Amino acid sequence: MQFAHDTEDALVAAEVLINTASEPDTLTTLADLADLVRQHRWTGFFAGDAAELKQVRALRPRLRAIWLADEAEQAEGINALLREGKALPQLVRHDEFDWHPHATTQESPLAIRMSVEAAMALIDVMRAGERSRLETCDADDCDNVYVDLSRNRSRRFCGTTCSNRVAAAAYRARQSEESEV
Repeated sequence: MQFAHDTEDALVAAEVLINTASEPDTLTTLADLADLVRQHRWTGFFAGDAAELKQVRALRPRLRAIWLADEAEQAEGINALLREGKALPQLVRHDEFDWHPHATTQESPLAIRMSVEAAMALIDVMRAGERSRLETCDADDCDNVYVDLSRNRSRRFCGTTCSNRVAAAAYRARQSEESEV
């Protein structure tokens, strides 16, 4: 494991949140938001209303910009998220997780908790000198982001769909070349 469990969870949650903005947008309804919260086991207050959905959707381009920024811009973006979220790191233990930092109260709005948790995880990435693990998909027709948590830094695609599509296209190209010979 490269990072602590909470850092990895927050990075994956940020990756998924950012990628919901890809076409087709997969965060358009309150049910989509509830699924996202449940999938990533967000704790604390959840209004599940249209205002909360709007705030979470508005966070996506900001996180994407920070994800793809150079080092100085990334630090500036992380700091802005922490300031806006009035981050106050504290140790907590919940569910099956041992002690780890949270930097907002459980009553903070969901979008604030999401932004601050992503910022805290990105701090760990920067401190570890692992910014190169924040990538964009290698598929020509995809601009999704991902975090490469593999030991040998071998991940190239946002998911199996893109990986399989690129592999199938390469296979078809090889077959076409062989049949022309």
